[in-house]
Amino acid sequence: MPKNQYSPEEKLKIVLETLKEERLITDIALEYGLHPGVIHRWKKELLESAGRVFAASKNAKDAAKEKQQQQAEIENLYSQDTHAACGTIGRMKTPSR
Repeated sequence: MPKNQYSPEEKLKIVLETLKEERLITDIALEYGLHPGVIHRWKKELLESAGRVFAASKNAKDAAKEKQQQQAEIENLYSQDTHAACGTIGRMKTPSR
């Protein structure tokens, strides 16, 4: 008998069903034709990898914040440079004829 192949979405659905704790894992395993140990393994894998989801979110937020700070500094430097250039131009003497 060939093994059933479950998509990541199907695995997630099954594991989330176990996390509700409304039914026993053995009952859920029986419904899907799985050994309870398989569901336990999937649940463990999900819970162990959950931290990476939040870490990725934090890293994205940190990168966005850093980019925003860099942009503000660029604008500040540009503004200083523009003001300095305007002051220099205003003090320049026109050539006398």
